[in-house]
Amino acid sequence: MTNTPSVVIHFKDVEQDEPLRESIQRKSQHLGEEFHEISKIEISLAPNGVGFIANGHVTGKGTDVATHVKASKLAPAVDSVFDKIERQLRKNHDKRIFSQRREAQRAPAKRVNEG
Repeated sequence: MTNTPSVVIHFKDVEQDEPLRESIQRKSQHLGEEFHEISKIEISLAPNGVGFIANGHVTGKGTDVATHVKASKLAPAVDSVFDKIERQLRKNHDKRIFSQRREAQRAPAKRVNEG
């Protein structure tokens, strides 16, 4: 079963762009397939001086990741914010999985009675 997170996109003082909206939906679906604990992805796009700023916030079971990126154009800003979100989610996911394995390796080995 594929988990499709809910996606909320805010265009603040930026013209809504359908191809960009579809790109955000595809990237969100990819993140949902990769990280099943995600339940909501929120992306905000706003002008920032000469360029744009993209804010991303991802929540889910045991997950809360937020980041922002500044870029001269909207599409690269969206790509960068999704790249940063994916790196943070991967880091958190790996910490959860591999910390359990490291703990198990640190535990003293069980003795086997030789008789």
